[in-house]
Amino acid sequence: MKFIVSSSALLKQLQSINGVVTSNPVVPILENFLFEIENGKLTITASDLETSMITELPVEARESGRIAAPARILLDTLKNLPDQPVTFTLDEETYGIEISSANGRYKLAGENATDFPRVPVVKGSAPVEIPSSSLLRAITKTIFAVSTDELRPAMTGILVQLADNQATFVATDGHRLLRYRRQDVAAGQTANLIIPRKAFNLLKGALPSEATPVRMEFNQSNAFFSFNQMRLVCRLIDERYPDYENVIPVSNPNKLIIDRGQLLNSVRRIAIYSNKTTHQVRLRLAGSELTISAEDLDFSNEANEKLPCQYDGEDMEIGFNARFLIEMLSNIDSEEITLELSTPNRAGLLMPTLAEDNESILMLVMPVMLNNYV
Repeated sequence: MKFIVSSSALLKQLQSINGVVTSNPVVPILENFLFEIENGKLTITASDLETSMITELPVEARESGRIAAPARILLDTLKNLPDQPVTFTLDEETYGIEISSANGRYKLAGENATDFPRVPVVKGSAPVEIPSSSLLRAITKTIFAVSTDELRPAMTGILVQLADNQATFVATDGHRLLRYRRQDVAAGQTANLIIPRKAFNLLKGALPSEATPVRMEFNQSNAFFSFNQMRLVCRLIDERYPDYENVIPVSNPNKLIIDRGQLLNSVRRIAIYSNKTTHQVRLRLAGSELTISAEDLDFSNEANEKLPCQYDGEDMEIGFNARFLIEMLSNIDSEEITLELSTPNRAGLLMPTLAEDNESILMLVMPVMLNNYV
């Protein structure tokens, strides 16, 4: 069985799904791409049992067939070939693969396609359409706060809450919480899904920059995303997500409005002088001035800066992990941010002062206990 395809077109498609392939898979066959040819179309699948990505492209082929091709050696070969038509000759009895190009011939050993795991199929779910730009923004705004603690599996994914007229994306690692809500996604149904971090990371890399509708479907165990010629199927995390709404403080009488860029740069500088274990910076709010300071008593390092701000509330001092503040401030686009506080031992709420159309972002960060070395 033979097919002819552009080397660069094939490389582009393989690279878009290669993130699924792990170097040490549960089953050795998963180190391969599954190639399936039918009616002049090549369908390529990559899987790690939990997540599968499928893409397709047109090829010149007279016959149909299936084979599993080793991912790493195939990618390395195509990366080092100039753009040209290449001919693949597949032997379905010996599973041998021969690639012929203008430069030469390359032989590699494939595997039996029947050993490759089946990709789940969706049944009975009403599809939800999300613009690719909205989905990409939702993933970008939340994924950095997802927990890596495998002992709390629910928090290693992003909670997607679908309602009739909105979609909410939530991520938390126990120290901070992100809630990103979009009002331009009409799901027409209610559902709570926990999508694994890896699946959303792969989507983030594969979503096109131009506006494209992304079709999302789901059942009890899997979620399905499809756009252009790409499909992604992932197993949902079957756990109960923490009741995040109860964690968000409702009454926050102390409100700070400040230039985001100035605050971010100041925290970055002050963090250099913070304790390398706690990364603690302290914020002292009084009148129309914010004082940011940090000290590392082990090395006698300390620093402080003063910034102008709008502050409405009682004078207070609160400590935060500088790394969390930097990450959160970096993921807000607006020029000004609002920080709402109640007491030094309760969570602070960070949000853009002016929200974008059809979206709302709420970032919660837990304080760290201040040591007053006075």
